[in-house]
Amino acid sequence: MSIYPVILAGGSGTRLWPMSREFYPKPMLPLLGEKTLLQDTITRLDEIPRIAEPLFVCNEEHRFLVAEQVRKLDREPACILLEPEGRNTAPALTLAALFLLEQDLEAQMVVMPADHIITGRKTFCDTVRQGIPLAENGHLVTFGIVPDRPETGYGYIRKGKVVDGTAASRVGEFVEKPDLPRAEEYMATGEYLWNSGIFLMKASRWIEELKHFCPDIEKTCRKAAARSRKDCDFYRVDRDLFLSCPADSIDYAVMEKTDCAAVLPLDAGWSDVGAWSSLYEIAEKDEQGNALQGDVVALDTSDSLLISQSRFLATVGIKDMIIIEMADAVLVAEKDRAQDVKEVVKWLKEKGRDEHRIHRKVYRPWGSYEGVDAGDRFQVKRLSVKPGAQLSLQKHYHRAEHWIVVKGTARITVGEKVFVLTENQSIYIPLGEKHRLENPGTIPLEIIEVQSGSYLGEDDIERFADVYDRCD
Repeated sequence: MSIYPVILAGGSGTRLWPMSREFYPKPMLPLLGEKTLLQDTITRLDEIPRIAEPLFVCNEEHRFLVAEQVRKLDREPACILLEPEGRNTAPALTLAALFLLEQDLEAQMVVMPADHIITGRKTFCDTVRQGIPLAENGHLVTFGIVPDRPETGYGYIRKGKVVDGTAASRVGEFVEKPDLPRAEEYMATGEYLWNSGIFLMKASRWIEELKHFCPDIEKTCRKAAARSRKDCDFYRVDRDLFLSCPADSIDYAVMEKTDCAAVLPLDAGWSDVGAWSSLYEIAEKDEQGNALQGDVVALDTSDSLLISQSRFLATVGIKDMIIIEMADAVLVAEKDRAQDVKEVVKWLKEKGRDEHRIHRKVYRPWGSYEGVDAGDRFQVKRLSVKPGAQLSLQKHYHRAEHWIVVKGTARITVGEKVFVLTENQSIYIPLGEKHRLENPGTIPLEIIEVQSGSYLGEDDIERFADVYDRCD
Protein backbone atom coordinates (compact mmCIF):
# COMPACT_ATOMS: atom_id res chain seq x y z
CA MET A 1 0.00 0.00 0.00
CA SER A 2 1.24 3.48 -0.88
CA ILE A 3 0.01 6.88 0.26
CA TYR A 4 -0.68 9.34 -2.54
CA PRO A 5 -0.93 13.10 -2.11
CA VAL A 6 -3.93 14.19 -4.17
CA ILE A 7 -3.60 17.93 -4.77
CA LEU A 8 -6.69 19.82 -5.87
CA ALA A 9 -5.39 22.81 -7.81
CA GLY A 10 -8.62 24.52 -8.82
CA GLY A 11 -9.96 27.88 -7.70
CA SER A 12 -8.89 31.41 -8.46
CA GLY A 13 -8.51 33.23 -5.13
CA THR A 14 -10.32 36.42 -6.15
CA ARG A 15 -9.81 37.97 -2.69
CA LEU A 16 -6.05 37.97 -3.36
CA TRP A 17 -6.32 40.18 -6.43
CA PRO A 18 -4.22 41.75 -7.95
CA MET A 19 -1.62 39.00 -7.39
CA SER A 20 -4.06 36.14 -7.96
CA ARG A 21 -5.78 36.17 -11.35
CA GLU A 22 -7.82 33.80 -13.47
CA PHE A 23 -4.88 32.61 -15.59
CA TYR A 24 -2.29 32.80 -12.79
CA PRO A 25 -4.22 31.85 -9.65
CA LYS A 26 -3.45 31.73 -5.95
CA PRO A 27 -1.69 28.29 -5.83
CA MET A 28 1.01 29.63 -8.17
CA LEU A 29 1.97 32.49 -5.84
CA PRO A 30 4.96 32.56 -3.43
CA LEU A 31 3.11 34.30 -0.62
CA LEU A 32 5.52 33.26 2.14
CA GLY A 33 9.11 32.46 1.23
CA GLU A 34 10.42 31.35 -2.15
CA LYS A 35 8.15 28.36 -2.82
CA THR A 36 4.69 28.84 -4.24
CA LEU A 37 1.68 27.52 -2.33
CA LEU A 38 1.46 24.62 -4.80
CA GLN A 39 5.14 23.74 -4.38
CA ASP A 40 4.84 23.86 -0.62
CA THR A 41 1.86 21.48 -0.83
CA ILE A 42 3.82 19.09 -3.06
CA THR A 43 6.61 18.70 -0.51
CA ARG A 44 4.44 18.81 2.62
CA LEU A 45 4.33 15.02 3.15
CA ASP A 46 7.92 14.17 2.23
CA GLU A 47 8.72 13.07 5.80
CA ILE A 48 6.15 10.25 5.70
CA PRO A 49 7.40 6.76 4.65
CA ARG A 50 5.81 5.12 1.60
CA ILE A 51 4.69 8.48 0.29
CA ALA A 52 4.25 8.40 -3.49
CA GLU A 53 4.65 11.20 -6.00
CA PRO A 54 1.60 13.47 -6.03
CA LEU A 55 -1.40 13.34 -8.31
CA PHE A 56 -2.91 16.66 -9.40
CA VAL A 57 -6.38 17.62 -10.52
CA CYS A 58 -6.41 21.02 -12.20
CA ASN A 59 -8.21 23.17 -14.71
CA GLU A 60 -7.38 22.85 -18.39
CA GLU A 61 -6.17 26.46 -18.47
CA HIS A 62 -3.63 25.87 -15.67
CA ARG A 63 -2.06 22.61 -16.86
CA PHE A 64 1.25 24.05 -18.01
CA LEU A 65 1.57 26.18 -14.89
CA VAL A 66 1.17 23.10 -12.68
CA ALA A 67 3.62 21.07 -14.79
CA GLU A 68 6.21 23.86 -14.63
CA GLN A 69 5.86 24.19 -10.85
CA VAL A 70 6.49 20.46 -10.46
CA ARG A 71 9.43 20.57 -12.87
CA LYS A 72 11.11 23.35 -10.89
CA LEU A 73 11.12 21.02 -7.85
CA ASP A 74 12.75 18.29 -9.97
CA ARG A 75 9.78 16.02 -9.25
CA GLU A 76 7.69 13.70 -11.42
CA PRO A 77 3.92 13.78 -10.91
CA ALA A 78 2.04 10.51 -10.65
CA CYS A 79 -0.51 12.14 -12.93
CA ILE A 80 -1.95 15.54 -13.87
CA LEU A 81 -5.67 15.07 -14.45
CA LEU A 82 -7.39 17.84 -16.38
CA GLU A 83 -10.92 19.01 -15.69
CA PRO A 84 -12.52 20.55 -18.80
CA GLU A 85 -14.42 22.75 -16.34
CA GLY A 86 -14.56 22.85 -12.55
CA ARG A 87 -17.38 20.75 -11.05
CA ASN A 88 -16.41 21.31 -7.39
CA THR A 89 -14.30 18.95 -5.28
CA ALA A 90 -16.30 15.69 -5.27
CA PRO A 91 -15.96 14.97 -9.03
CA ALA A 92 -12.29 16.05 -8.89
CA LEU A 93 -11.54 13.61 -6.08
CA THR A 94 -13.49 10.88 -7.87
CA LEU A 95 -11.34 11.21 -10.99
CA ALA A 96 -8.23 10.93 -8.80
CA ALA A 97 -9.55 7.87 -6.94
CA LEU A 98 -10.50 6.06 -10.16
CA PHE A 99 -7.07 6.73 -11.64
CA LEU A 100 -5.25 5.48 -8.52
CA LEU A 101 -7.34 2.31 -8.33
CA GLU A 102 -6.06 1.41 -11.78
CA GLN A 103 -2.54 1.43 -10.32
CA ASP A 104 -3.04 0.33 -6.70
CA LEU A 105 -6.20 -1.23 -5.24
CA GLU A 106 -5.01 -0.40 -1.70
CA ALA A 107 -4.12 3.25 -2.42
CA GLN A 108 -4.66 5.76 0.36
CA MET A 109 -5.19 9.39 -0.59
CA VAL A 110 -4.20 12.49 1.38
CA VAL A 111 -6.44 15.09 -0.25
CA MET A 112 -5.11 18.64 0.00
CA PRO A 113 -6.12 21.95 -1.59
CA ALA A 114 -3.15 23.50 -3.36
CA ASP A 115 -3.63 26.95 -1.85
CA HIS A 116 -3.26 26.48 1.92
CA ILE A 117 -0.34 27.31 4.19
CA ILE A 118 0.81 24.97 6.97
CA THR A 119 3.84 26.24 8.87
CA GLY A 120 4.10 23.27 11.28
CA ARG A 121 5.13 20.65 8.75
CA LYS A 122 6.34 18.06 11.30
CA THR A 123 3.12 18.35 13.31
CA PHE A 124 1.10 17.97 10.13
CA CYS A 125 2.99 14.81 9.11
CA ASP A 126 2.64 13.38 12.63
CA THR A 127 -1.13 13.98 12.53
CA VAL A 128 -1.42 12.38 9.09
CA ARG A 129 0.44 9.32 10.45
CA GLN A 130 -2.20 9.03 13.16
CA GLY A 131 -4.86 8.92 10.45
CA ILE A 132 -3.29 6.17 8.34
CA PRO A 133 -4.56 3.22 10.44
CA LEU A 134 -7.98 4.89 10.67
CA ALA A 135 -8.18 5.10 6.89
CA GLU A 136 -6.93 1.53 6.59
CA ASN A 137 -9.86 0.45 8.80
CA GLY A 138 -12.36 2.14 6.51
CA HIS A 139 -12.78 5.59 8.04
CA LEU A 140 -13.00 8.71 5.90
CA VAL A 141 -10.73 10.99 7.90
CA THR A 142 -10.88 14.76 7.88
CA PHE A 143 -8.57 17.12 9.75
CA GLY A 144 -10.17 19.76 11.95
CA ILE A 145 -8.13 22.85 12.78
CA VAL A 146 -7.91 23.68 16.47
CA PRO A 147 -9.40 27.22 16.55
CA ASP A 148 -7.53 30.09 18.18
CA ARG A 149 -10.29 32.69 17.75
CA PRO A 150 -14.05 32.83 17.08
CA GLU A 151 -13.77 32.87 13.29
CA THR A 152 -16.84 33.59 11.12
CA GLY A 153 -15.14 32.88 7.80
CA TYR A 154 -14.79 29.09 8.20
CA GLY A 155 -17.15 26.15 8.48
CA TYR A 156 -16.90 24.07 11.67
CA ILE A 157 -16.93 20.38 12.61
CA ARG A 158 -18.49 19.26 15.89
CA LYS A 159 -16.66 16.35 17.49
CA GLY A 160 -18.67 13.27 18.39
CA LYS A 161 -17.65 10.17 20.33
CA VAL A 162 -13.94 9.34 20.55
CA VAL A 163 -12.77 6.56 18.25
CA ASP A 164 -11.40 3.98 20.69
CA GLY A 165 -7.63 3.98 21.10
CA THR A 166 -7.07 7.04 18.89
CA ALA A 167 -6.92 10.83 19.05
CA ALA A 168 -9.80 10.98 16.57
CA SER A 169 -13.50 11.52 17.11
CA ARG A 170 -16.43 10.58 15.00
CA VAL A 171 -17.86 13.55 13.14
CA GLY A 172 -20.88 14.83 15.05
CA GLU A 173 -21.91 17.30 12.38
CA PHE A 174 -20.61 19.78 9.85
CA VAL A 175 -21.68 23.35 10.58
CA GLU A 176 -21.88 26.24 8.11
CA LYS A 177 -20.03 29.51 8.73
CA PRO A 178 -21.51 31.00 11.91
CA ASP A 179 -22.16 34.56 12.99
CA LEU A 180 -19.89 35.97 15.70
CA PRO A 181 -22.01 35.06 18.76
CA ARG A 182 -22.36 31.49 17.54
CA ALA A 183 -18.61 31.28 16.78
CA GLU A 184 -17.89 32.45 20.33
CA GLU A 185 -20.16 29.70 21.65
CA TYR A 186 -18.29 27.12 19.60
CA MET A 187 -14.97 28.33 21.02
CA ALA A 188 -16.27 28.17 24.59
CA THR A 189 -17.45 24.54 24.34
CA GLY A 190 -14.15 23.17 23.01
CA GLU A 191 -16.17 20.71 20.91
CA TYR A 192 -15.74 22.42 17.56
CA LEU A 193 -12.91 22.52 15.02
CA TRP A 194 -12.50 24.51 11.81
CA ASN A 195 -13.19 22.55 8.65
CA SER A 196 -9.84 22.45 6.81
CA GLY A 197 -10.89 20.68 3.61
CA ILE A 198 -8.03 18.17 4.05
CA PHE A 199 -8.89 14.45 3.99
CA LEU A 200 -7.30 11.00 4.28
CA MET A 201 -9.05 7.88 2.96
CA LYS A 202 -8.66 4.77 0.85
CA ALA A 203 -9.55 5.39 -2.78
CA SER A 204 -11.78 2.34 -2.77
CA ARG A 205 -13.74 3.55 0.30
CA TRP A 206 -14.38 6.92 -1.31
CA ILE A 207 -15.80 5.23 -4.41
CA GLU A 208 -17.96 2.90 -2.28
CA GLU A 209 -19.45 5.74 -0.23
CA LEU A 210 -19.90 8.00 -3.27
CA LYS A 211 -21.65 5.23 -5.16
CA HIS A 212 -24.06 4.87 -2.23
CA PHE A 213 -24.81 8.56 -1.64
CA CYS A 214 -24.21 10.19 -5.06
CA PRO A 215 -24.40 7.46 -7.71
CA ASP A 216 -24.78 10.01 -10.53
CA ILE A 217 -21.36 11.50 -9.79
CA GLU A 218 -19.71 8.08 -9.52
CA LYS A 219 -21.30 6.81 -12.72
CA THR A 220 -20.58 9.91 -14.80
CA CYS A 221 -16.97 10.26 -13.62
CA ARG A 222 -16.33 6.58 -14.29
CA LYS A 223 -17.57 6.93 -17.87
CA ALA A 224 -15.58 10.14 -18.41
CA ALA A 225 -12.42 8.54 -16.98
CA ALA A 226 -12.86 5.44 -19.13
CA ARG A 227 -12.62 7.68 -22.18
CA SER A 228 -9.56 9.58 -20.98
CA ARG A 229 -6.52 10.01 -23.17
CA LYS A 230 -2.91 10.84 -22.45
CA ASP A 231 -1.67 14.16 -23.79
CA CYS A 232 2.02 14.83 -23.08
CA ASP A 233 2.20 14.95 -19.25
CA PHE A 234 -1.57 15.16 -18.85
CA TYR A 235 -4.67 12.98 -18.81
CA ARG A 236 -7.79 14.41 -20.40
CA VAL A 237 -11.17 12.94 -19.51
CA ASP A 238 -14.08 13.00 -21.93
CA ARG A 239 -15.25 16.61 -21.99
CA ASP A 240 -18.94 16.17 -22.73
CA LEU A 241 -19.38 13.38 -20.19
CA PHE A 242 -17.58 15.28 -17.44
CA LEU A 243 -19.58 18.45 -18.05
CA SER A 244 -22.76 16.42 -17.53
CA CYS A 245 -21.56 15.45 -14.03
CA PRO A 246 -23.40 17.08 -11.10
CA ALA A 247 -21.27 19.63 -9.26
CA ASP A 248 -20.86 18.96 -5.54
CA SER A 249 -18.29 19.24 -2.76
CA ILE A 250 -16.64 16.38 -0.87
CA ASP A 251 -18.49 17.48 2.27
CA TYR A 252 -21.98 17.68 0.79
CA ALA A 253 -21.64 14.63 -1.45
CA VAL A 254 -20.36 12.17 1.18
CA MET A 255 -18.82 13.45 4.42
CA GLU A 256 -22.03 14.93 5.84
CA LYS A 257 -23.96 11.72 5.08
CA THR A 258 -21.61 8.84 5.86
CA ASP A 259 -21.34 7.20 9.27
CA CYS A 260 -17.67 6.44 8.58
CA ALA A 261 -16.39 10.02 8.97
CA ALA A 262 -13.75 10.69 11.65
CA VAL A 263 -11.98 13.94 12.52
CA LEU A 264 -8.44 14.39 13.83
CA PRO A 265 -7.54 17.70 15.54
CA LEU A 266 -4.76 19.54 13.72
CA ASP A 267 -2.76 22.35 15.32
CA ALA A 268 -0.02 23.03 12.78
CA GLY A 269 -0.13 26.71 11.82
CA TRP A 270 -2.83 26.27 9.16
CA SER A 271 -4.30 29.06 7.07
CA ASP A 272 -6.36 28.96 3.90
CA VAL A 273 -5.04 32.46 3.08
CA GLY A 274 -8.53 33.43 2.01
CA ALA A 275 -7.84 37.17 1.97
CA TRP A 276 -4.99 39.65 2.36
CA SER A 277 -5.85 40.03 6.04
CA SER A 278 -5.20 36.28 6.49
CA LEU A 279 -1.75 36.64 4.95
CA TYR A 280 -1.06 39.58 7.27
CA GLU A 281 -1.93 37.44 10.31
CA ILE A 282 0.67 34.76 9.52
CA ALA A 283 3.39 36.95 7.96
CA GLU A 284 6.52 38.07 9.79
CA LYS A 285 6.14 41.63 11.07
CA ASP A 286 8.44 44.47 12.10
CA GLU A 287 8.34 46.35 15.42
CA GLN A 288 5.49 48.53 14.14
CA GLY A 289 3.40 45.50 13.21
CA ASN A 290 3.96 45.90 9.48
CA ALA A 291 4.37 42.94 7.10
CA LEU A 292 6.60 44.11 4.25
CA GLN A 293 7.63 42.49 0.95
CA GLY A 294 9.67 44.09 -1.82
CA ASP A 295 11.21 47.55 -2.10
CA VAL A 296 9.15 49.22 0.65
CA VAL A 297 9.72 51.95 3.24
CA ALA A 298 7.02 52.48 5.88
CA LEU A 299 7.29 55.79 7.76
CA ASP A 300 5.00 56.44 10.69
CA THR A 301 3.09 53.37 9.48
CA SER A 302 1.74 50.53 11.61
CA ASP A 303 -0.20 47.26 11.47
CA SER A 304 -0.25 47.20 7.66
CA LEU A 305 0.48 44.74 4.85
CA LEU A 306 2.67 46.38 2.18
CA ILE A 307 3.82 44.44 -0.90
CA SER A 308 5.68 45.89 -3.87
CA GLN A 309 6.61 43.79 -6.92
CA SER A 310 7.78 46.23 -9.57
CA ARG A 311 8.75 49.60 -8.05
CA PHE A 312 9.60 51.51 -4.90
CA LEU A 313 6.67 51.82 -2.49
CA ALA A 314 6.63 54.43 0.31
CA THR A 315 3.95 55.04 2.92
CA VAL A 316 3.62 57.84 5.47
CA GLY A 317 1.20 58.06 8.40
CA ILE A 318 -1.11 55.13 7.72
CA LYS A 319 -2.46 52.34 9.93
CA ASP A 320 -4.32 49.05 9.36
CA MET A 321 -3.97 49.22 5.58
CA ILE A 322 -3.33 46.79 2.75
CA ILE A 323 -1.34 48.03 -0.25
CA ILE A 324 -0.42 45.58 -3.03
CA GLU A 325 1.61 47.04 -5.92
CA MET A 326 2.08 45.24 -9.24
CA ALA A 327 3.21 46.37 -12.67
CA ASP A 328 -0.32 46.85 -14.00
CA ALA A 329 -2.47 47.35 -10.90
CA VAL A 330 -2.38 48.69 -7.33
CA LEU A 331 -4.76 47.73 -4.53
CA VAL A 332 -5.30 50.04 -1.53
CA ALA A 333 -7.78 48.85 1.11
CA GLU A 334 -8.49 49.08 4.79
CA LYS A 335 -7.48 45.82 6.44
CA ASP A 336 -10.94 45.11 7.81
CA ARG A 337 -12.35 45.38 4.24
CA ALA A 338 -10.07 42.67 2.84
CA GLN A 339 -12.99 40.35 2.03
CA ASP A 340 -14.45 43.02 -0.27
CA VAL A 341 -11.57 42.81 -2.75
CA LYS A 342 -13.69 40.30 -4.67
CA GLU A 343 -15.96 43.25 -5.55
CA VAL A 344 -13.10 44.77 -7.54
CA VAL A 345 -12.83 41.55 -9.55
CA LYS A 346 -16.58 41.62 -10.12
CA TRP A 347 -16.35 45.22 -11.37
CA LEU A 348 -13.50 44.36 -13.75
CA LYS A 349 -15.55 41.50 -15.22
CA GLU A 350 -18.61 43.70 -15.68
CA LYS A 351 -16.51 46.32 -17.49
CA GLY A 352 -14.97 43.73 -19.80
CA ARG A 353 -11.41 44.47 -18.65
CA ASP A 354 -8.57 41.96 -18.51
CA GLU A 355 -6.92 42.80 -15.18
CA HIS A 356 -8.86 40.04 -13.40
CA ARG A 357 -7.72 37.44 -15.96
CA ILE A 358 -4.06 38.03 -16.76
CA HIS A 359 -1.00 39.85 -15.49
CA ARG A 360 1.16 42.02 -17.67
CA LYS A 361 3.48 39.01 -17.75
CA VAL A 362 1.62 36.03 -19.23
CA TYR A 363 2.95 32.47 -18.89
CA ARG A 364 2.88 29.96 -21.72
CA PRO A 365 4.21 26.37 -21.92
CA TRP A 366 7.16 27.61 -23.99
CA GLY A 367 8.00 30.51 -21.62
CA SER A 368 6.31 33.87 -21.16
CA TYR A 369 5.57 37.25 -22.73
CA GLU A 370 5.16 40.66 -21.18
CA GLY A 371 3.49 43.77 -22.56
CA VAL A 372 5.93 46.68 -22.90
CA ASP A 373 3.93 49.31 -24.79
CA ALA A 374 0.75 49.61 -26.84
CA GLY A 375 -1.09 52.22 -28.86
CA ASP A 376 -3.29 52.69 -31.92
CA ARG A 377 -2.51 49.80 -34.34
CA PHE A 378 0.71 48.74 -32.58
CA GLN A 379 1.85 46.65 -29.59
CA VAL A 380 5.29 45.80 -28.18
CA LYS A 381 6.03 42.63 -26.19
CA ARG A 382 9.06 40.99 -24.65
CA LEU A 383 9.11 37.21 -25.23
CA SER A 384 11.18 34.74 -23.23
CA VAL A 385 11.47 31.24 -24.73
CA LYS A 386 12.83 28.39 -22.61
CA PRO A 387 15.82 26.37 -23.93
CA GLY A 388 14.62 23.68 -26.33
CA ALA A 389 11.09 25.13 -26.46
CA GLN A 390 9.15 26.28 -29.50
CA LEU A 391 5.99 28.19 -30.30
CA SER A 392 3.32 26.69 -32.54
CA LEU A 393 3.46 26.92 -36.34
CA GLN A 394 0.89 29.67 -36.79
CA LYS A 395 -0.32 32.66 -38.72
CA HIS A 396 -2.27 35.86 -38.03
CA TYR A 397 -4.96 37.44 -40.18
CA HIS A 398 -4.86 41.00 -38.90
CA ARG A 399 -1.29 41.77 -37.85
CA ALA A 400 2.30 41.64 -39.00
CA GLU A 401 5.24 41.13 -36.59
CA HIS A 402 8.82 42.30 -36.36
CA TRP A 403 11.13 40.23 -34.10
CA ILE A 404 14.45 41.46 -32.68
CA VAL A 405 16.72 39.01 -30.84
CA VAL A 406 18.20 40.61 -27.72
CA LYS A 407 19.60 37.47 -26.07
CA GLY A 408 20.26 33.91 -27.19
CA THR A 409 19.76 32.16 -30.52
CA ALA A 410 16.50 31.88 -32.48
CA ARG A 411 15.50 29.43 -35.18
CA ILE A 412 12.67 31.07 -37.13
CA THR A 413 10.46 29.58 -39.81
CA VAL A 414 8.80 32.03 -42.22
CA GLY A 415 6.83 30.36 -44.98
CA GLU A 416 9.10 27.73 -46.50
CA LYS A 417 12.35 29.32 -45.26
CA VAL A 418 14.24 28.77 -41.98
CA PHE A 419 16.52 31.43 -40.49
CA VAL A 420 18.93 31.32 -37.53
CA LEU A 421 19.26 34.68 -35.79
CA THR A 422 21.52 35.77 -32.95
CA GLU A 423 21.70 38.88 -30.76
CA ASN A 424 20.91 42.23 -32.44
CA GLN A 425 19.51 40.56 -35.58
CA SER A 426 15.88 40.93 -36.66
CA ILE A 427 13.26 39.56 -39.05
CA TYR A 428 9.88 40.63 -40.43
CA ILE A 429 6.80 38.34 -40.42
CA PRO A 430 4.25 39.56 -43.01
CA LEU A 431 0.54 39.46 -42.27
CA GLY A 432 -0.94 36.04 -43.15
CA GLU A 433 2.44 34.24 -43.37
CA LYS A 434 2.93 30.95 -41.54
CA HIS A 435 5.75 31.22 -38.99
CA ARG A 436 7.31 29.56 -35.95
CA LEU A 437 9.83 30.61 -33.29
CA GLU A 438 12.19 28.07 -31.63
CA ASN A 439 15.01 28.25 -29.09
CA PRO A 440 17.66 25.68 -30.08
CA GLY A 441 20.11 27.00 -27.47
CA THR A 442 20.90 26.23 -23.83
CA ILE A 443 19.98 29.66 -22.40
CA PRO A 444 16.64 31.50 -22.48
CA LEU A 445 15.90 33.29 -25.74
CA GLU A 446 14.78 36.92 -25.34
CA ILE A 447 12.87 38.53 -28.19
CA ILE A 448 11.33 41.97 -28.64
CA GLU A 449 8.17 41.62 -30.73
CA VAL A 450 6.60 44.62 -32.44
CA GLN A 451 3.08 43.97 -33.72
CA SER A 452 1.24 46.24 -36.14
CA GLY A 453 -2.17 45.88 -37.70
CA SER A 454 -5.90 46.51 -37.45
CA TYR A 455 -6.49 43.99 -34.63
CA LEU A 456 -3.93 42.81 -32.06
CA GLY A 457 -5.93 40.43 -29.84
CA GLU A 458 -4.48 37.10 -28.72
CA ASP A 459 -7.33 35.25 -30.45
CA ASP A 460 -6.05 36.31 -33.90
CA ILE A 461 -4.14 33.08 -34.35
CA GLU A 462 -4.50 29.90 -36.38
CA ARG A 463 -2.27 27.03 -35.31
CA PHE A 464 -1.16 24.36 -37.79
CA ALA A 465 1.21 22.32 -35.60
CA ASP A 466 1.97 22.48 -31.89
CA VAL A 467 4.01 20.27 -29.55
CA TYR A 468 1.69 21.31 -26.70
CA ASP A 469 -1.48 20.03 -28.44
CA ARG A 470 -3.15 23.45 -28.66
CA CYS A 471 -4.34 23.18 -32.26
CA ASP A 472 -8.10 23.45 -32.79
